[in-house]
Amino acid sequence: MTPLIFIELTAVIVSAIYGILLAVRKGMDVMGVFTVAFAVAFGGGTLRDLFLDRTPLFWIGNPHYPVIVFVISLLSGFLLGHLRRIRPLLPLPDALGMALFTLTGTAYASEAGTGAFVAVMLGVITGTFGGVLGDLLCNELPSLFVPSPLNATCGFAGAWLYLGLLHFSVPERYALGVGIVVIVALRLAAIRWNWSLPAVREKGGRDHSGT
Repeated sequence: MTPLIFIELTAVIVSAIYGILLAVRKGMDVMGVFTVAFAVAFGGGTLRDLFLDRTPLFWIGNPHYPVIVFVISLLSGFLLGHLRRIRPLLPLPDALGMALFTLTGTAYASEAGTGAFVAVMLGVITGTFGGVLGDLLCNELPSLFVPSPLNATCGFAGAWLYLGLLHFSVPERYALGVGIVVIVALRLAAIRWNWSLPAVREKGGRDHSGT
């Protein structure tokens, strides 16, 4: 198993757990939990594959991925009490899933021959789109589009760091590892200390801090 495949599988599992926690917070039944987990785990990677014209889609080419998400979702019904207790840890799978998918998206785009900027942007889309779908399915305005701690910006910085390390001939596995650690650390720090980008102000004085 290559480092990218391992990271992608880990990203699917972690993102599914994040989706499950979102759904449990809304009191959904098991099928609702699976739907949200599926969307969060596969939404970003699906969009990435469509943009890069990669076929089959990554979760179709690896049919055990949806099975894993389904099994985890089923288990959530038996672990509901435990899930509610670990709900305060919601930022951790959010940050880790975003980091893992951002770097796999950046890596696959770079391998496809896109320019560095396009690779980074596709990485950020891959890392954040699943969370957007999860919020929408939970009937919430996506946190990516409202005043909130840095999110996509953390992935943007980590993706550039990853490509920079590769440029200086750092082995891919180490570049991926450093990128993941930096993105997760930035995201958790942003949540902890409420870091956000400067606001875009309207004439009336209202501002909108974002990601």
